[in-house]
Amino acid sequence: MTKRPDTKYFRERSDVTGHYDIRYYSQIVDYNAQLDTLHHMVRAWLQMTTREGIETWIAHGTLLGWWWNAKLLPWDWDLDVQMHVDTLQMVGQKYNLTRHKYTSDDGTIEREYLLDVNPWIWQRVRGDGQNIIDARWVDMRNGLFIDITGIAETDPKNPGVLNCKNYHRYRPEDIWPLRDTIFEGVPAKIPYNFDPILVKEYGTKALVVTEYEGHRWNVQKKIWVPAPDVPTGKQGALNLPRVPHKYSTVQTGGFFYNVYRLIHWWA
Repeated sequence: MTKRPDTKYFRERSDVTGHYDIRYYSQIVDYNAQLDTLHHMVRAWLQMTTREGIETWIAHGTLLGWWWNAKLLPWDWDLDVQMHVDTLQMVGQKYNLTRHKYTSDDGTIEREYLLDVNPWIWQRVRGDGQNIIDARWVDMRNGLFIDITGIAETDPKNPGVLNCKNYHRYRPEDIWPLRDTIFEGVPAKIPYNFDPILVKEYGTKALVVTEYEGHRWNVQKKIWVPAPDVPTGKQGALNLPRVPHKYSTVQTGGFFYNVYRLIHWWA
């Protein structure tokens, strides 16, 4: 049997969590360092793209985090943003392998990020599946990153349908006009039809379940807090049943709060 050629561009530490760029990985970061890294990393990305006039929007689990409280989901190890393929190609030509310095608002945090564009961006279909990520914004201290994917029309039989290489499909009216919002304390963009996009990708449970991956939603503070009694991994999956006396799916007051959010945003 002929061995399939290895075309993969981005390399991760798959023996750890798969969420570290192998070039900058030295050790697994702890929970607090992970949150600190992702917080400043997405702020740096959003500030840079705003400054440079690069149209991009938050997507996937990052968009779900925004839906809850305009913050990242604390169990996520990477973040996701999207852009149109025309913007992606411009970024590849103008910004590939550029390094970007960042200083926090209070001047106490300084970081540097690498914007690395996959040379396979010309391939707009999944192919062998090894290059579905089009670009990355990498923290050069520890290798954590933001995944950047482009969307484009690729199927002549379905004109007007945009998709990434991982089979997420959108109509132009699902994305544009982009909505202005705030994420992790800085200006950001989100798709116009964010609710239907989230429901299609994650189901309605993701908008109302208040226990997930070792965290519980605090209704009063409106944040996800660590909860040792909430399952993680496979036991924490949304589609698994709960033990009623131990793991309530929705906190007191949480159900009505989240239903209100659904009605409010869909109205």
